[in-house]
Amino acid sequence: MKSKPTVAVVRLQGAIGATGRGGLSDRSTASILEKAFKSKPKAVALEINSPGGSPVQSSLIGARIRRLAEEHDVPVYAFVEDVAASGGYWIASAADEIWSDSCSILGSIGVISAGFGAHVFLQRQGIERRVYTAGKSKSMLDPFRPENEDDIERLNRLLEQLHAQFIAHVQSRRGDKLAKDIDLFTGEIWLGQSAIDVGLSDGIGHLVPLMKDRYGDKVQFKRFEQKRPLFPRFGAQLAQDAMSEIEERAEFARFGV
Repeated sequence: MKSKPTVAVVRLQGAIGATGRGGLSDRSTASILEKAFKSKPKAVALEINSPGGSPVQSSLIGARIRRLAEEHDVPVYAFVEDVAASGGYWIASAADEIWSDSCSILGSIGVISAGFGAHVFLQRQGIERRVYTAGKSKSMLDPFRPENEDDIERLNRLLEQLHAQFIAHVQSRRGDKLAKDIDLFTGEIWLGQSAIDVGLSDGIGHLVPLMKDRYGDKVQFKRFEQKRPLFPRFGAQLAQDAMSEIEERAEFARFGV
């Protein structure tokens, strides 16, 4: 008997960070991606809903997707839900095609570094900050000391290099689809049809109907998702998870979702 075609569906939800707690990291997604591609599907569909995060983890996840797609000779489709911005778009662009809802937010191809300065507060409280280093660049961007112009210049160089890597990745994956008369790499975001117009998306389309259109009405869907613990192990873990949820919520809120 002829088996029904199968599409492996991998859900990639949340902010991207090294810990992966409640969000996305190369470590937390490696297993489900490996299983999805090894399940001998006709295609792998990525459900993406991410405001971005760590550029390194975004790059690692995207590279793993491409490596597995080439090893197993399987096409990859990305389906954007609320948002695929910054690192979320980095991952989406690892797919062969990107599809979205008419209200999805895509883009934000840029790099950001944010922090705080508390040296004035310490001075008012009569607290003196003491730092001892071996190596003049070891104490960089200390939030408890006044900003240093050399530190800012060094950080800007790093951000520019990361931005260049992001741009090169998107250009290599989207190629001639990208609009030539618009600067797509300023950190700007696009909604639905406008993302299609500038080449960041291939069209408005949802996972089930589009996969049925490609592989027939009898196509089956096999889902692969990250497993999350049913109960936190300790009170400290609960507090950390709560903070992670707040940080992730703040990342999504930047895009009004």
